[in-house]
Amino acid sequence: MTLESLDLGATAGLGSGADFWTTKAAGDIPAIMVTDGPHGLRKQQEAADHLGVGASVPATCFPPAAGLGQSWDVELVERVGVALGEECQAEDVQVLLGPGINIKRSPLGGRNFEYFSEDPLVSGALGAAWVTGVQSQGVGTSLKHYALNNQEDDRMRVSADVDPRPLREIYLRGFRRVVEDAAPWTVMCSYNRVNGVLVSEDPFLLTQVLRDEWGFEGVVVSDWGAVRDRVAAVAGGLDLQMPADGGAGDAAVVAAVEAGELDEAIVDRAAERVARLARTAADRRGT
Repeated sequence: MTLESLDLGATAGLGSGADFWTTKAAGDIPAIMVTDGPHGLRKQQEAADHLGVGASVPATCFPPAAGLGQSWDVELVERVGVALGEECQAEDVQVLLGPGINIKRSPLGGRNFEYFSEDPLVSGALGAAWVTGVQSQGVGTSLKHYALNNQEDDRMRVSADVDPRPLREIYLRGFRRVVEDAAPWTVMCSYNRVNGVLVSEDPFLLTQVLRDEWGFEGVVVSDWGAVRDRVAAVAGGLDLQMPADGGAGDAAVVAAVEAGELDEAIVDRAAERVARLARTAADRRGT
């Protein structure tokens, strides 16, 4: 079955999750499972929730990126990635949501422990090694949190206002290296705004920089709950909204296409990327 055989509703539906941790199946396009996290597999055993309240399957807790970053050991980080990929295969997880490579702009950053460094060179080199290791085992990764999610305080609303030079030389440099050197299967967009624009709707970051300049060919997935306007997000370059939203986003996309407010070709391209990800993951299961 090809995407051409799906109606608009089903095509739009490929762009949103089925629940907290799985995508939707459609025709011969399989559903896939994604799960946290950067320093250890966190697959929940039963009831799914994004806070980790429910119990998770036993898994190895590796040193977080803050510790690995002090090693300056690219080969070691790649070996950690290989081990993580092996555990994902054992637990039938297709995409591991990491690495996080945001810059440690402040020592008070609430998730600094998840990030490698305050230096974009170190972040990029170790992030690429982590991605290479995980994906060598047939498991995808999700490079996050793109971009400028460098603080947790008010992260859903804050705007990171930055001039072009520091944007390129500090905050995007590590992401570019990982994309170009390791080709992560997905990139996760962040909650915040950059220069006043929500990243989840920003064509400059999601399309011009990420795809046109860096050549990214994978899926752009939202951070969980980062999408405010699904139509604007799809138009800006988002492919997959997570988690499920009860079908509201799918309906909005269909209505926008039918009203001539959104080009159906954009919806089709997003669905094609999600379908390619799902089929690649299915082909690599058990490898």
